[in-house]
Amino acid sequence: MAEHLVLELSNPDLRENALLELSKKREMFQDLAPLLWNSFGTIAALLQEIVSIYPVLSPPNLTSAQSNRVCNALALLQCVASHPDTRMLFLNAHIPLYLYPFLNTTSKSRPFEYLRLTSLGVIGALVKVDDTEVISFLLSTEIIPLCLRTMEMGSELSKTVATFIVQKILLDDVGLDYICTTAERFFAVGRVLGSMVAALAEQPSSRLLKHIIRCYLRLSDNSRACDALRSCLPDMLRDATFSSCLREDPTTRRWLQQLIHNVGMSRGVSALQPGGGFEHMI
Repeated sequence: MAEHLVLELSNPDLRENALLELSKKREMFQDLAPLLWNSFGTIAALLQEIVSIYPVLSPPNLTSAQSNRVCNALALLQCVASHPDTRMLFLNAHIPLYLYPFLNTTSKSRPFEYLRLTSLGVIGALVKVDDTEVISFLLSTEIIPLCLRTMEMGSELSKTVATFIVQKILLDDVGLDYICTTAERFFAVGRVLGSMVAALAEQPSSRLLKHIIRCYLRLSDNSRACDALRSCLPDMLRDATFSSCLREDPTTRRWLQQLIHNVGMSRGVSALQPGGGFEHMI
């Protein structure tokens, strides 16, 4: 059944139905990812689906039908990105780059939101497995600004996935070093996290807040970033603004307590030393 549908992907007349059936049943097919990767012309067909909608991204003219179809193709690519036998092949072929134009869109219409969310799902599948090689690749292709854009203007679900990706990048030492190497990078991330905290005070989301707090906590592991957080950590995280939101989440409460402790312990001395803090860079 799976082999038959995969073969149909190479036939433009049968592709739409094959995309729909495979994406719906992808959990049922064991080793679908190696089959997709190794069968002749299949990945090319999926990339053709992606490239074919570039012209409707700007000006934004994406229809629901076009969005659904390309998202079915993206769901199959997520399957390839998730599988241990195909993940690095997927990365070495630079396939994530084909998704970046989707993350660069700003239209808030439903078809575009679905397209961004599904694209983020592919990147999220890559970072779920803690692999420095994956993080290094994503950093080299400027994924951070694209995630920050979605964190600012996406739906709650898209913001959550984009923040999760930034969190996973920060949890890798390569990612933390990258973001804390320049004041510009640190404050770009800090500004977006801060504005998200302010927005959550109006419309709470415990799931999104959890990822934001984890990002801040990880930033506090870097001495220069920790010094900077003394002045730019939102007051709403220091007071009781989110206490009811976190009542059922002891893990995130503990992270927040640790974050406040770390920032409180930071003496700010490195900021005064030559080449120490971010302040001298601004």
